Amino acid sequence: LCRREGVKLYLKGARCESPKCAIERRNTPPGMHVRRGKMTEYGERLREKQKLKRFYGVFEAQFRRYFALAGRSKENTGEALLSILERRLDNVVHRLGFAPSRAAGRQLVTHGHVLLNGKNCDIPSLLVATGDTITVKNRPRSLQAVKLNQSSGHSEPIPDFLEITGAEPPEGRMIRIPSRGDVDPRLNKDKELQEQLIIEFCSR
Repeated sequence: LCRREGVKLYLKGARCESPKCAIERRNTPPGMHVRRGKMTEYGERLREKQKLKRFYGVFEAQFRRYFALAGRSKENTGEALLSILERRLDNVVHRLGFAPSRAAGRQLVTHGHVLLNGKNCDIPSLLVATGDTITVKNRPRSLQAVKLNQSSGHSEPIPDFLEITGAEPPEGRMIRIPSRGDVDPRLNKDKELQEQLIIEFCSR
């Protein structure tokens, strides 16, 4: 997926920062028939949408639903879309440092290792609201998975819209709705995300 988009999507946690990263080993698009020449305007918009969708690990139907939700917002549609994606529970679990990647965060949630406001929650696509608390279950298997990531030293800084409220068991809270500036900086690391192209693609 990273090779297809031509940028790192950080889908594998620490592996993406190592020489084992696929795009570091072979920075060419996958497949036998590689298209050459200038990309069309449609292609540019499609690739930008695919980059965002794959970075957060959402399916097309989910992405379209988030876009429709952002379109009904009073805020800028592009910024609202990014805010919604940042509020996904699997993303929040990852950005709190409980999981090395969004895929790992999704697995923590679906396997029942996480509590939302003290209640069981196994829906990684659930949107976290201001004041919600995310807690790792106080049981050996749950704590081991989180502490292994925290001890690896590969955790990213906690963003400003989240805060750690407990260590035993690990707990965090969303203190405000994320804005455009709170988006994972790695999304813009190799190439600045142009959300306007995504809006144009999805609005056609």
